[in-house]
Amino acid sequence: MTHLVAIILIFGELSFLAIGGASTTLPAMEKAVVYQEHWMSAAEFVRLFALAQAAPGPNMLAVTLFGWHVAGAAGAAGATLAFLLPACGLAYITGHLWVRFRDRRWRRVVQAGLVPVTAGLMLAAGFLLVRGASIDWRAALLAGMVLVGSLATKRHPLWFLGASAVAGLVGFY
Repeated sequence: MTHLVAIILIFGELSFLAIGGASTTLPAMEKAVVYQEHWMSAAEFVRLFALAQAAPGPNMLAVTLFGWHVAGAAGAAGATLAFLLPACGLAYITGHLWVRFRDRRWRRVVQAGLVPVTAGLMLAAGFLLVRGASIDWRAALLAGMVLVGSLATKRHPLWFLGASAVAGLVGFY
């Protein structure tokens, strides 16, 4: 039962930090579930996140998988609700205020300030995933090729997913 309470408290707190989506809280999630609570290894964390990203639906499904890993169905439900409900309430309130004060200068300043914060949090999440994946040179090369391809072309991400699957099938990785 203590794991369930801890999951709810951790993901409830992280819910308020999810500026830019669930992925921006990945470094804080990893710190909590891997290094503070020791519920899983960094490699398990990355595998669960990758599984959640491969499944259809919102990217916050990783929270559900983390909760399931720690405390089964109750952990999955607790983590999901703890992560969703506070953020939804905050988004509802903020949305109304955002519309109400749309012409105020401070609103534009806050919005402009949130852009680099969100970008920084996303970069930290990407670094965390690469670091925790325990990759060899082939996986690093594949990740680099996907990065360059994503930045240099306007291809849909599914093309890169398919190409990576083919690389795995032919034994590249």
